[in-house]
Amino acid sequence: MLSERRLQVLRAIVQDYVGTEEPVGSKALTERHSLGVSPATVRNDMAALEDEGYIAQPHTSAGRIPTDKGYRLFVDKLAGVKPMTAPERRAIQNFLEGAVDLDDVVARTVRLLAQLTRQVAVVQYPSLTRSTVRHVELLSLAPARVMLVLITDTGRVEQRMVDCPAPFGEASLADLRARLNSRVAGRRFADVPKLVEDLADAFEHEDRGTVSMVLSTLLETLVEENEERLMIGGTANLTRFGHDFPLTIRPVLEALEEQVVLLKLLGEAKDPGVTVRIGHENAHEGLNSTSVVSVGYGSGGEAVAKLGVVGPTRMDYPGTMGAVRAVARYVGQILAES
Repeated sequence: MLSERRLQVLRAIVQDYVGTEEPVGSKALTERHSLGVSPATVRNDMAALEDEGYIAQPHTSAGRIPTDKGYRLFVDKLAGVKPMTAPERRAIQNFLEGAVDLDDVVARTVRLLAQLTRQVAVVQYPSLTRSTVRHVELLSLAPARVMLVLITDTGRVEQRMVDCPAPFGEASLADLRARLNSRVAGRRFADVPKLVEDLADAFEHEDRGTVSMVLSTLLETLVEENEERLMIGGTANLTRFGHDFPLTIRPVLEALEEQVVLLKLLGEAKDPGVTVRIGHENAHEGLNSTSVVSVGYGSGGEAVAKLGVVGPTRMDYPGTMGAVRAVARYVGQILAES
């Protein structure tokens, strides 16, 4: 365990390096921070931090920079994240409230995160596996043609056409709509197949073929939509950090193009807290020079998906963590109200 004083020195090195982009020397530290000790003591502390792998000396300079291990300790020992100012919070709310549908919410969230943090923003669409049915609408388009509209608790809308084996009257359609919603509204997707398995038996013999067709279309829709979707934005922000990537940003850009990599990066949605993965903690080799800050979002206190940012390890962690958490909270509110 580091002493509190050495932890203070490490914090000062991280803050200065993130702020100035320059390796940090003991003289600069004692001038910029009230550490309450002599430059010689700071030099000794820095030597100890280097021996323990928390800071390193890049070959070009006499100063020191934090290692992945140093950033990890800095993040683990954070007293708190940087809160958003009242004008920032208002701006986030106003921008997100203008969204017209789920695609627009996700697109606005990506733009907002990329602008606030000046990193690459990644937003996962709410997963239907963790969603519940808000309503199922059935509309008659022709005597033997029905449109099925599935609306989820996260505002996702899916439409399917059903060609019925025989004409299906308005009264029968209204009856099916009412019975279907009484069983599935407010229920999780995973529970729906069991809830509707005997529903066709409640109808007249001549209507059962159509009811079965509608139900099988509904179940197919639930299965199809299990595929995870992502939206990414702000990739151009990486070009501002060229010198933060050892050789080139190409491996980072290539990794960001792989959806599977990004989904793994964001982690499981059921973990709602802010997660920070630093440097080599990222399993994908192309992302070893980046940090990922992610958090779950959702309505009603349950996370249905993740959002986050990817940037260089030289990152303003308290500010980034605060921004990611605040945006997730507002997106959750909008989904709950939609």
